[in-house]
Amino acid sequence: MNYCDIYNKSINSSEEFWAEQAKKLEWYNQPSAILSKDKNDYPLWFADGELNACYLALDKHIQDGFGDQVAIIYDSPVTQTVKKYTFSEVKTEVAKLAGGLLSLGLEKGDTAVIYMPMIPQAAFAMLACARIGVTHSVVFGGFAPHELAIRIDDCEPKAIITASSGIEIDRLIAYKPLVDEAIELANHKPEKVVVFNRKLGARVPFKKYDVDYDALVYGSEEANCIPVNSTHPLYILYTSGTTGKPKGIVRDTGGYTTALKFSMQHIYDTKEGEVFWAASDVGWVVGHSYIVYGPLINRNTTVLFEGKPIRTPDASTFWRVINEHKVNVMFTAPTAIRAIKKEDPNGDFIKQYDLSSLRIQFLAGERCDVATLEWYREHIPIPAIDHWWQTESGWPMIANMMGVEYLPIKPGSAGKAVTGYDIRIFGENGQELGPNEEGYVVIKLPLPPGTLLDLWKDNERFKAGYLNKFPGYYFSGDGGFKDNEDYIYITGRVDDVINVAGHRLSTAEMEEIVASHHSVAECAVIGINDELKGQIPLALVVAKSGEDIEHFQLQHEVVQLVREQIGAVASLRDVVLVQRLPKTRSGKILRKMMRSIADGESFQVPSTIDDEAIIDEIRTVLQHDKIGCFK
Repeated sequence: MNYCDIYNKSINSSEEFWAEQAKKLEWYNQPSAILSKDKNDYPLWFADGELNACYLALDKHIQDGFGDQVAIIYDSPVTQTVKKYTFSEVKTEVAKLAGGLLSLGLEKGDTAVIYMPMIPQAAFAMLACARIGVTHSVVFGGFAPHELAIRIDDCEPKAIITASSGIEIDRLIAYKPLVDEAIELANHKPEKVVVFNRKLGARVPFKKYDVDYDALVYGSEEANCIPVNSTHPLYILYTSGTTGKPKGIVRDTGGYTTALKFSMQHIYDTKEGEVFWAASDVGWVVGHSYIVYGPLINRNTTVLFEGKPIRTPDASTFWRVINEHKVNVMFTAPTAIRAIKKEDPNGDFIKQYDLSSLRIQFLAGERCDVATLEWYREHIPIPAIDHWWQTESGWPMIANMMGVEYLPIKPGSAGKAVTGYDIRIFGENGQELGPNEEGYVVIKLPLPPGTLLDLWKDNERFKAGYLNKFPGYYFSGDGGFKDNEDYIYITGRVDDVINVAGHRLSTAEMEEIVASHHSVAECAVIGINDELKGQIPLALVVAKSGEDIEHFQLQHEVVQLVREQIGAVASLRDVVLVQRLPKTRSGKILRKMMRSIADGESFQVPSTIDDEAIIDEIRTVLQHDKIGCFK
């Protein structure tokens, strides 16, 4: 079956299509109600089915005779540790932890917060919660106590599972004091805090609510999997909201596991038994879907990596991991590849390793610029596949479905709509736009299985943010367009489209051109206020290491490139050289915040920012160059 056939079937016969996919899982009770609606008239998948995500990820494979296959490879360059766990070993760890959680009073329907670094115990904790029907909410390790407290108050966990410390390249971060402070700040008080002591030297203050992780696991009986309803919340994952208060995305169990199994095979083209590596963090949606649940459900060996693409110890670390563990399919953010490219522009490190096991490289999280894509393909001649999705979707929405049909790659496009996603481009008034007309990216309801069920205890905000703007459609918040062959181009959040003297221009398009300059490692183009034209673009540029180019020369050449490829209408005249760009910990560039700095507007520092010191760095450069409000 080719892409067109399978896609059309998923749209025109969606219930039949997804019923077939659901049968590929082992259910305690097979669903008969394939598609129904909840009390708010929102679509539900497999509402009367019963299953367990942990059973699908572990027990099933052991029963099928694969208990000795390696399930998790823990590779930690920051601690110089590599450890492998078989499916049987993971199941023992998870079942005993689940038994321990039951002994602490947690039960099906409760919630638990997991606040841990990239260590195997983070995955064990997620799976242990799933095993007994406890809804987990993983909070990115190292979040400030205030942000953790907000999430504690929102999801009201009965317990928090944490570790003594995380490591940020060469810096030890004591987690336990952060958890204690968050509990002090929060109105809701969790009953227990389970602490895994890594014994790396971090301070671990003892509180009366503390429970030692190792002692709990050692003294507990193994718990069996508890069947849950298909719509039972597997997890809550908080993502940034426009109001500053994070949104708790609720994920179901049956639709999600069905979608993940399907995606591992049909999008990522990963065969059972292969090694899959998503170089992300369990605190983000990629970590949930493609470090933990997706690979394990598909009986893949998953790599859990505690490190960075550079400085742990250098820009060769990704290639070392691929070579050492014989990775077959990899997934990372373009930001990571750009960081490697900046440190090793000629790909000298790549030549030192045998990467023959690697078949496909997937990129997502941040829009992949053409220059980065071409650099990768020049040095590693395998398909490098950009694709697009969101925390809300839980799995890809636009991709080149490598397990169905390898379609021609169009640099700048994330591919075509994935099966189940009826993606349209709408104008401001809800009219559908034609080829190459830029507008809002929307998806006709019902969304396919695996996508968000609701926002945790906030259905009104769910409807206002996603459903009300275009009734009958999910509003993605992104802009984009389709070409004549239905390839979809995401141009960024709708507020990243700027209006220059009445002309709607995509900053993403300008970024492509700026990034193509031979001296540019990475860049961001934002729209800033202008008295005459309403808005004008500003390019912030990070030069490649070792490049000896004058600021004036770089500015002149970049302006000429944009003028040549877009025209004078683009009005790009300001190019500033910065040491680094402000990003979230998952690698997304904080364009909106930079725009607020340039315009002199107040803004809230996102809780996900990687390093707050960058804010003053950007402000200082703009002041020096007299840009925006600093003229």
